[in-house]
Amino acid sequence: MQCSPLVAVRAGFPRRRNQLRKQSRPLAAELLKIIFAGTPRFAAVHFQALLDRHCSVQAVLTQPDRPAGRGKHLQQSPVKQVALKYDLPIYSPTTLCDEVLQAALREFHADVMVVVAYGLMLPEAILSMPRLGCINVHASLLPKYRGASPIQQAILSGDTETGITVMKIIKALDAGPMLLQSRCAIAETDTAETLSETLAQLGAKTLLKTLETNLVNAQAQNDGEATHTKKIDKSDAKIDWNKSATDLDREIRAFNPWPISFAELKGERIRIWQATPLAEKHNKQPGQIISVNQAGIDVATGEGVLQVRQLQLSGGKKLSVADMLNGKVALFKIGHRFDL
Repeated sequence: MQCSPLVAVRAGFPRRRNQLRKQSRPLAAELLKIIFAGTPRFAAVHFQALLDRHCSVQAVLTQPDRPAGRGKHLQQSPVKQVALKYDLPIYSPTTLCDEVLQAALREFHADVMVVVAYGLMLPEAILSMPRLGCINVHASLLPKYRGASPIQQAILSGDTETGITVMKIIKALDAGPMLLQSRCAIAETDTAETLSETLAQLGAKTLLKTLETNLVNAQAQNDGEATHTKKIDKSDAKIDWNKSATDLDREIRAFNPWPISFAELKGERIRIWQATPLAEKHNKQPGQIISVNQAGIDVATGEGVLQVRQLQLSGGKKLSVADMLNGKVALFKIGHRFDL
């Protein structure tokens, strides 16, 4: 259904809250009127958790439908897809500064707005609207890694631990006082995708606990300890073979599933999905292929060797090295060198 972003969308599906309410014990959070704002799958996991525990979500804010895929067809956000199943009012504005939108949201008399990876900054008129304010679920242990890419940055930095922070939202980005934190380990094989899923599940539990136990007592962040992350760009994923094998492994995992690390070899752009750093010494030039076998393609780096294990040619599927060598063995000859 196409409509103005200031008009709430209702799907017409039957509500299922009464049925769900019989299946588990009630939460004090059920008494709160909530407006939820979020867009990607990470946010949808939190949204679904609220609905599964019968929280009273009054309305949903999410990004407008965007063109996606090779056909560039309009695609609904994961949060919108969930909201449609529950016949909830959905707003997809391009700005939150519109007074008509603000008036519509005010009519819900929300106690709290829950924001998870929404994508728009909240103006003062929105921040001051809910009785208990607006809270955000952020995928780092604040004040570390404020900004747009905390999950990727934790992997890039080689951290062994990260977590979730639920905080009150203020005008300064990710600088609000903290209500609750939860921690989790980062595995050596974690990608941004796998770590995001772990944090989504942890975040949903932490959000529910926050709504149940504490929306008032918050601890100020230490701004002097704050670090910041930037939005990831496709250009960040170009491999620099002068870096160490350890750093390149972290980049490959941090940029999986987007934008995917890539390198050029003999005029072919190759996306690298999986690799393993090897602590081997060599006297080859960075980017040079020094060994090829069914397990992987060993490439010299500025320090150590990177064994490429899963890759993809332009227009092709991602393949294991063993499968890739079946048709492209001539491309990956020992001595060939990736562009720097």
